[in-house]
Amino acid sequence: MAERTERLDRGRDARQEWLLLGVNGLFVGANALSSTFVNVYLWKLKNDLTMIGWFAVVHQIVMALTFWLAGKWVKEGNKLGALRLGIVVAAVFYALVLLLGPQAVRYIPLLGCVQGISSGLFWLAFNIFYFEATAPDSRDRFNGRAGLLGSGSNMIAPWLSGIVIARLGGTVGYRLIFAISLGIFVAGVLLSFFLKRRPKLGRYDWSLGLRKLREKNNPWRTVSLAMIAQGLREGIFGFMVMLLVYIATGSELRLGNFSLITSAVGLVSFWFIGRMYKPVYRKWGMFAGALMISLAVVPLFWKVDYFTLLVFGIATSMFMPLYSIPVVSFVFDMIGRDKASAERRVESVIFRELGLNLGRFAGTIVFIAVVSYRPSPLAVNLLLLGFGSSPLLVWWLLRDKLEAPAGPSPLRRSERAGLLSRRSRLPSPS
Repeated sequence: MAERTERLDRGRDARQEWLLLGVNGLFVGANALSSTFVNVYLWKLKNDLTMIGWFAVVHQIVMALTFWLAGKWVKEGNKLGALRLGIVVAAVFYALVLLLGPQAVRYIPLLGCVQGISSGLFWLAFNIFYFEATAPDSRDRFNGRAGLLGSGSNMIAPWLSGIVIARLGGTVGYRLIFAISLGIFVAGVLLSFFLKRRPKLGRYDWSLGLRKLREKNNPWRTVSLAMIAQGLREGIFGFMVMLLVYIATGSELRLGNFSLITSAVGLVSFWFIGRMYKPVYRKWGMFAGALMISLAVVPLFWKVDYFTLLVFGIATSMFMPLYSIPVVSFVFDMIGRDKASAERRVESVIFRELGLNLGRFAGTIVFIAVVSYRPSPLAVNLLLLGFGSSPLLVWWLLRDKLEAPAGPSPLRRSERAGLLSRRSRLPSPS
């Protein structure tokens, strides 16, 4: 009887995993269709790297605040509502870009705030759903599938966008692509109605993260430093690489082709590595990935043109899964290392995201300072190499912890199901 119950739970979890992958795929796909070209669109309106940097900073600050403030709603209220609202606000962002048109450069703080709210709501709720729908033995596989889906979206969507924008010319192509993204976000909201409602998770602890930092031997102190280091790279690379491709070529079509090629490599890499990755491979697999994506920046010191950027992009896409799959899986294994930790998963996810956003903010602020006072190609390349090597620091901080399970006894599916069923007795499930 117990085995049958566990098989049923496993089947339900598998369906929820695929539904969650579908919602994530639509959200990522809609953003891939348009977000690649948002910064290019703003750049064409006003050739100003500092403006692009401040747009990213506002986004990062508001995203972090949204994570922290929305934590109470997600834990004590309706996490499914937060997921849907995040998708809706993303649609509002692109609607605003459409409405503002050439005046968008005058409303950078507003646009950054709206995009930050969307990202904060969606990714907070998604990460909680992800934790509850997966187990330690399926987490690497789920991350591989999510990476595969993301690579597929980033392969096809920007390529199609580049073709449309290049053929229609002017701002007409941009407006059509932004409008299509609105439709995909609507599809994402509709699909989310098939996700299972999750129970409330108790009272939200506003200060749990601070208490973790104050405890001398708490492993989250090291993990928080690792997340900050990881964010250093993401803060700059999140917007700068595609912008460099456009500046080097002046062509949206070639930018779309760049995305097609690099994402195709990433798709194959995520498929292969996601299938074979096991916790025992994490330590040295992550080191190899971190080393190679750091070295990928070196060709840009020779010359920043389409060829060298393509070499950088292909190398990064090929080796990124070796780095990203274990680091994400490890942190979520830590969150679920025992029942007490799993019950505080909302606070732990927020703690992780605050570290990432602090790193993104720091990296972007340094970028703004450098391009404001010394906007030379060498200075930009040194920034890319310095912050692009931060995955090695992440590996060094986590290296000892990657050798063993993230906690004394990670929750099995049956234990997690029991924990959730007890929680489901609380009134008004979310």
